[in-house]
Amino acid sequence: MTADRDFSGSDAEVRRAAAAFAQPSRSKGAIQLLTSFGPFVAACVAMYLAYPISPWLTLALAVPTGALLLRVFIVQHDCGHGSFLPSRRANVIVGRICSLITMTPFANWCRQHGLHHADWNNLDRTDGGVDIYSACLTVRQYLALSRWQRFRYRVARHPLIANVAFPPLLFLLVYRVPFDTPPSWVRERRSVYLTNLSLVALFGTLTIVFGWQQVLLIHVPVIAVSSILGVWLFSLQHRFEESLWTPKAEWNYVDAALHGASWFRLPKVLHWLTGNIGYHHVHHLNPRVPNYSLARAHAAVQAMRPVKPLGLVRALASPRLTLWDEASGRLVRFRDARKAVP
Repeated sequence: MTADRDFSGSDAEVRRAAAAFAQPSRSKGAIQLLTSFGPFVAACVAMYLAYPISPWLTLALAVPTGALLLRVFIVQHDCGHGSFLPSRRANVIVGRICSLITMTPFANWCRQHGLHHADWNNLDRTDGGVDIYSACLTVRQYLALSRWQRFRYRVARHPLIANVAFPPLLFLLVYRVPFDTPPSWVRERRSVYLTNLSLVALFGTLTIVFGWQQVLLIHVPVIAVSSILGVWLFSLQHRFEESLWTPKAEWNYVDAALHGASWFRLPKVLHWLTGNIGYHHVHHLNPRVPNYSLARAHAAVQAMRPVKPLGLVRALASPRLTLWDEASGRLVRFRDARKAVP
């Protein structure tokens, strides 16, 4: 069954508590730009300096460098919500700069991500496109599929596919074409092509200076590491043992935020590294709260409507929770489906 919930604060009061922190700060944003871009650029420089010494050392450095790239992506993420800096224009400029480092077309990603925030943990949403982490079949729906359809659904959501193989392909290749972008999204489709042109100019220049082997050995592993870590974080933000998924008719904004998105309790250094995205339930409660204010917003919301944290150990098992069991009201693994699969 779903976890017991404390309704000590009304929905309106909880939303007001979070909204009190939805005030971007120019000074805090500037400091975070330095603490996000600075360490990442320094790590990239270290990889370039290490390459003549040992390519293996360069590959080893891709792990911390890729982890640092997560923080840059969170800056881009906040800019997409218009929450990082007070100025809308400044958010767009910073977001576009970030997008060259994360290889993510800013305008297109922002609008696609907006769809996620408009309709998350909704069981009636069975097709999320490349965002397979925002759609979930019930056990009944899954068992009603043909054998081939079940196989495809399972393969795409196997942890090694969904959380290891697919993320680098998504950022390196899938984001290069607007295949799932409607023709009417003219600005968003244009952002894909302009991002590609900018990436060609950026990496073309690096290739001329350093050679293509060095550029590939440095930047492809960094994107691979960062995308794997980032997509894993994104997946467990909505797929964890006590996550709440409901049909649209029963969907409630505050419940979907507080109990359909996770509070991933991490050590302070990891909260810093991931831009406080572990307070994802508060982020869904109010996407206008900048990441540097999420911890304080969480404390205010937690005092009114406490939620149970998700620990690192339980988070490791979360990617296998892929079906909603209507009988027990919880996410389950494929093997937990109670009806025998013919």
